[in-house]
Amino acid sequence: MNLKATLEHIAVVLNHPKYAGNIGSAARCAKNMGIERLIVVSDREYRQEEIRQMSTHLAADVVDSIVYFRDLGEALSGFNYIVGTTARLGLARGPVVSPREMAEQVIEISRDNEVALLFGPEDTGLTNDDLRYCHTVVSIPTSERFRSLNLSHAVMILCYEISVAETGIPVRFTPKMASSRELEGMYGHIGALLQEIGFLNPENPEYWMMHIRRLFSRIRLQAKEVRIIRGICRQLCWYLHHKTLDIPDREP
Repeated sequence: MNLKATLEHIAVVLNHPKYAGNIGSAARCAKNMGIERLIVVSDREYRQEEIRQMSTHLAADVVDSIVYFRDLGEALSGFNYIVGTTARLGLARGPVVSPREMAEQVIEISRDNEVALLFGPEDTGLTNDDLRYCHTVVSIPTSERFRSLNLSHAVMILCYEISVAETGIPVRFTPKMASSRELEGMYGHIGALLQEIGFLNPENPEYWMMHIRRLFSRIRLQAKEVRIIRGICRQLCWYLHHKTLDIPDREP
């Protein structure tokens, strides 16, 4: 039996879109591919008539149920797996996968986890700070001579790949992963501990934290495992303040 992604567990998240029309177009593209959840992160108000005009009556229900947030972290807090999108490549942005590779991963993950497809503003895209929330990053291949994609086009491509992706290989059981809220709490705990022991450069603490985030993203931590790691951090903090650490030198 061919298995497909569980579309009701997937949402499109638009982070600070510039144009109301692109929100409507994104809603229509998502709806065409069977994804009906849309989240908009912004501190401004958009002209609803422009959104509805571009979404058409076919996606009116998606527009009616848009959930608005002012803070990206809050918008993503309930998701277990977050897919970021970028057209700009570089070491700070991490390794990227193709839309097809991402869709194959989502087949398994979406069965028991909430998945967010995160898109940045039309002119700048997602920042490095935005991408720190993401478990994986997708780049859509384009012509060398014309790299720019309209926001709704990018939404359509990712949603299409997810909607048609399937596998004939039995998917192994994937337990529910930790939510973004739980992971951010853990990363904050780890970062505070590493700064206290002098591991992180106080002028650029996010450099090593970026690599730590990527490591844990590959592991797909569960909520119980996050609690264990935070418990270890708490115990280390207690030990640091109550005892002198005696760590023997060891050969690598």
